[in-house]
Amino acid sequence: MKLPRFLNTLTGRFLMLTVIFVMAAEVMIFVPSIARFREDFLLSRLERAQIASLALLANETIDMGLEDELLANAGVYNVVLRRNEIRQLVLSSPIPAQIFATYDLRDASAWELIQDAITVMLDPKDQVIRVIGDPVKQAGLLIEVTLSTQPLRMAMIDYGMRILMLSAVISFLTAALLFFAVRALIVKPIKRVVGAMTSYAQAPEDARRIIEPSAHVLELREAEIALCDMQTELTGALRQKERLAQLGGAVAKVSHDLRNILTTAQLFSDRLEASQDPAVMRSAPKLVNSIHRAVNLCESTLAFGKAEEPAPALKGVRIAELVAEVIESERLAVMDFDLSFAEDVPATMVLRADDEQLYRVISNLVRNARQAIMATGNPGEIAVSSVDEADEWIIHISDTGPGLPAKAREHLFQPFHGGARKGGFGLGLAIASELIRGHGGRLVLELSDKTGTRFAIHLPKGFSDVHAGDQISKSA
Repeated sequence: MKLPRFLNTLTGRFLMLTVIFVMAAEVMIFVPSIARFREDFLLSRLERAQIASLALLANETIDMGLEDELLANAGVYNVVLRRNEIRQLVLSSPIPAQIFATYDLRDASAWELIQDAITVMLDPKDQVIRVIGDPVKQAGLLIEVTLSTQPLRMAMIDYGMRILMLSAVISFLTAALLFFAVRALIVKPIKRVVGAMTSYAQAPEDARRIIEPSAHVLELREAEIALCDMQTELTGALRQKERLAQLGGAVAKVSHDLRNILTTAQLFSDRLEASQDPAVMRSAPKLVNSIHRAVNLCESTLAFGKAEEPAPALKGVRIAELVAEVIESERLAVMDFDLSFAEDVPATMVLRADDEQLYRVISNLVRNARQAIMATGNPGEIAVSSVDEADEWIIHISDTGPGLPAKAREHLFQPFHGGARKGGFGLGLAIASELIRGHGGRLVLELSDKTGTRFAIHLPKGFSDVHAGDQISKSA
């Protein structure tokens, strides 16, 4: 059942809870009060009966009509007095039914009075009861009367209805007062905070929209102070981001022009390599390498400075075919160097990924491994393997190279913090990590020491291999 909109608000729920709690408190007050009313009602009947019996004792020649009138006025059927150790039936009349129960008000506990009151309220039948109590002004040892429960029950119901109406009025007034108090002290400050958050979200760079703490309630003021601090930090971060974006645009433009200049210089340096002059022959390789690294830095900066990579176009990819293509291209760059490649990828294994982006990641890792091994001049091996776990696919790329430098491991996936190889700039792994995060996965360095390096690509599963195979067959 859907609650009305008002009851879903803070003030509406507070109002509803206030009414419930006040009514619960009234009920706890009502039960002992109705028991007290019953006791007073019965005591009044005893008092009336005692007065009627005293009238008869004063005049023993009273006629039957007056006796009936006295009993009717007292609201009882008969009256028994105990005086001077003698039990005497003073007034009597026919009893319409047998006595249902006897209640002694002289030593009754509060709990007994409450039980008896609830019993009378819940029993609609008209019963005859006997009530025993102490006479007023110590006029005897005890007084005993018999009476009907129907007048008592009707009087208790009438009293209960008046209590209920009074409780409802008290609940309404209390809830109304609390409603306006909560609205003024809590709801309005909260709405002010919400309004400040909405206004700030429209233009977070505008420092004028930062909230100024003004609440008098301690908790709300602490919330406003925390929000103010957060907005201030966020505004500063956005301004810094904007300045960095502008700086990045300027760097990209400079890199573009510098790349063109360096490309021309590279052409001339290539000609210098053909020179037979001994001095030129000694310096030309260093010049060519320096220009080549500068060109690579410009191209990597331009690539990294572009807009974010597009979302991967996920589809079923046969990883064995993709790995074979990467290794085949790397074999062409090895020439006569003693470097072997190992593949341990199931031919039927299909995973869900963007084939172009995944190719770039694996190619980058294999190329880095090849360059690291060839830089040592020692033979080596590069291995690519894959496993199919319950909830993810894992691709391992390992090599027997010299391992990554300590500085490279500290900022491995951060751009411009030093590459994994000498002369690199740290953009390749940063881009590769970003591409894998776009798949919902992660690129992890599992091992790097003097025995070699091992990376792991973790890709979460999006659907079963059967579905992936269906998709490949459809695309084919």
